[in-house]
Amino acid sequence: MEELIVRHGGEAFVAPAVKETPIERHEEVHRWAERLFAGDFDLVVLTTGAGVTYLRDIVGERLIEALRRITLVSRGPKPAETLEELGVSGAIVAGEPGSWHEIVDVIAARPERRIGIQEHGRENPQLVAALEALGAEVSTISIYQWTLPDDSGPLREAARRIAERECDVVLFTTSIQLTHLLDAAGERADSVLAALREDLVVGSVGPVMTAALADYGITPQVVPSQPKMQMLVREALCGAAMPRKKVS
Repeated sequence: MEELIVRHGGEAFVAPAVKETPIERHEEVHRWAERLFAGDFDLVVLTTGAGVTYLRDIVGERLIEALRRITLVSRGPKPAETLEELGVSGAIVAGEPGSWHEIVDVIAARPERRIGIQEHGRENPQLVAALEALGAEVSTISIYQWTLPDDSGPLREAARRIAERECDVVLFTTSIQLTHLLDAAGERADSVLAALREDLVVGSVGPVMTAALADYGITPQVVPSQPKMQMLVREALCGAAMPRKKVS
């Protein structure tokens, strides 16, 4: 992202906000996998490419054969690309922006109702509730969790710059970034929120991120027409009304 910002005339401060940490205890993963091997699921939802890889590493090559025998739904293109690399083709790719709503739309049009879900870094109760409302039996498994980066110093510095209005534009690409930013801000969290609500230009990569911002009373001024990082940066920095200076 830093290169994109500089290329479009901005001054970038990029703070890593998320680390993917595999869950160390695998008992639940193996129990979920045994149900998959036994044919307990009609359809499996795969939410991230990293999760597919972690799952294969944990349960082994039996996973590949099991996935070849079942209907697969990919949350966006990345899990499907990872599946292809592992020799599994034919996944149904949920449309953009790749939120849980698009997954529900795909499954609502299909007959399968025994559903397994490989979750991303945190639980998604809205997805589970929506599928259960369709009459589905849902079993979820978490392979990894989202944690703060090992060095949270840059994230604390980003919080300080936002709180003290030392940047013009703040860009968010995933909802957990906002959660971790506020965690890192500590006593500055209220000032960070006030700056994002009132003084700074906020960019959101797409509808999922926009909904997370709305939960905190933040309305982004920039939401690209397609949920892509390059378009977010370009529309944030190249719009006639947008500042062209410091971006976090």
